[in-house]
Amino acid sequence: MKRSYRWATEQGGGLEHVELETGETGEAGVTAEGVLIGPAGGRLFACSYLLCCDEQWRVRSLDVHVAGKGQVSLHADGAGNWTDADGTPLPALQGCTDVDLSGSPFTNTLPIRRLGDALHDRQEIRVAYVDLPKLDVQPVAQAYTRVAPDRVRFESLSRPFAADLDVDGDGVVLRYEGLFTRVAG
Repeated sequence: MKRSYRWATEQGGGLEHVELETGETGEAGVTAEGVLIGPAGGRLFACSYLLCCDEQWRVRSLDVHVAGKGQVSLHADGAGNWTDADGTPLPALQGCTDVDLSGSPFTNTLPIRRLGDALHDRQEIRVAYVDLPKLDVQPVAQAYTRVAPDRVRFESLSRPFAADLDVDGDGVVLRYEGLFTRVAG
């Protein structure tokens, strides 16, 4: 199934557009091709990304290109082991299960979909956090908890921050409290 989604920042004029393709039961996994345009730290930036997951929404690869800055490529085996584009292991990311692009409400969908019913209890995870536009990649701790059928609480455990995410029936973010609102899709 192919779907298009778009989010706008509640302040600052940022946008994210994603073309999401999910395989039918028994077929190849999930591919998200996206574009982020936004301010970060008072500076404008634009990036494109290609994110591939298996059928359980486990990240297998992420390629990010920031206009005028460069790119980063990450590959994962779905069990928490990561390498760069050349196949060099990235031990700092060991145990990370998802990716989180700064400025992207879409990437919150990954753990929501992957964890499913387990979200009825608070789930602490480690993610490979890509700080845009710097392309700095660091492991960070986060937690997700389903607080209502259409609402998930997100917590950054690496810095004091929490927000409620309104989600649709597919677990795709509708509104990220105080930051993003889905405007199409």
